Amino acid sequence: MSTTSSTLPIAKAITAGLRDAMHADDRVLIMGEDVGVLGGVFRVTDGLHAEFGSQRVVDTPLAEAGIVGTAVGLTYRGYRPVVEIQFDGFVFPAFNQITTQVAKMHYRTQGAVSMPIVIRIPHGGGIGAVEHHSESPEALFAHTAGLRILAPATSQDAYWMTRQAIESDDPVIMLEPKRRYWVKGDVDPDHRPELPPWQAAVARPGTDATLLAWGPSVPLALESAEAAAADGVDLEVIDARSLAPLDLPTIYESVKRTGRLVIVHEAPVVGGLGGEIAARVAEECFYHLEAPVLRVGGYHTPYPPARMEHAYLPDLDRVLDAVDRVLAH
Repeated sequence: MSTTSSTLPIAKAITAGLRDAMHADDRVLIMGEDVGVLGGVFRVTDGLHAEFGSQRVVDTPLAEAGIVGTAVGLTYRGYRPVVEIQFDGFVFPAFNQITTQVAKMHYRTQGAVSMPIVIRIPHGGGIGAVEHHSESPEALFAHTAGLRILAPATSQDAYWMTRQAIESDDPVIMLEPKRRYWVKGDVDPDHRPELPPWQAAVARPGTDATLLAWGPSVPLALESAEAAAADGVDLEVIDARSLAPLDLPTIYESVKRTGRLVIVHEAPVVGGLGGEIAARVAEECFYHLEAPVLRVGGYHTPYPPARMEHAYLPDLDRVLDAVDRVLAH
């Protein structure tokens, strides 16, 4: 097990998870652009090349389709590859491989072939980057049957979800909150959490309304709940954690208690995963709802230049405005 500090930034918690998984299983290897000697753009794989060598930490060409396609072939030879996509907006050249091969191979072969591939994707905006570096494509992958999607928001989840994703025989997409990479939190690598990675968590209990978020939006939801508490409003915050499968029962249970739901995510609201959740809640919690389900997210535009992203991303004012609207019903 890891002997690192119990307080780690999210990025280094992922590093620790990768390191411990590679020690635990010789079949685990890492592939991606600049993941080796450089240690990755965000230094998430820093030190792993020196520790495990170039046969297990592989610097690849700039060819995302080739990286994922190679990972598919490696699984046929018994390996458990962990693929890094350098930025979220770079995943689209590999979209065909992910959705037509990785997601479907197990079903296509009637269970004879497994795809134990982890695809790590730095996710979301807020870092002042140029075009194609701040996307939130989770709905595109959640729409595709056969993929698991995890979205850690804390260092503890970042460590353990990395370990559990690598252990899974199903393909897993890890959406890592890149603007939160250096936010520190407690990590306990010696005690596996009782909560499965595919289950949502109540990040803050409350009674007046439910805020649902995942990944980089969870801290915003918690900040909004603290701000609302100053005005006497008690908000429950649910961290979805897993986007495929969605832990709908935990969400239903919260909404049935509070009667109101606001969903917060960075992806555009149009066609976003929040719409699917809102529809499911309307079906299952209809007689418990005191107000329409509201969504706070990105706008139906391409992600804006860095100087304008503050106007695009959900913020405290937009979330609290939605809370005021659901409470007004």
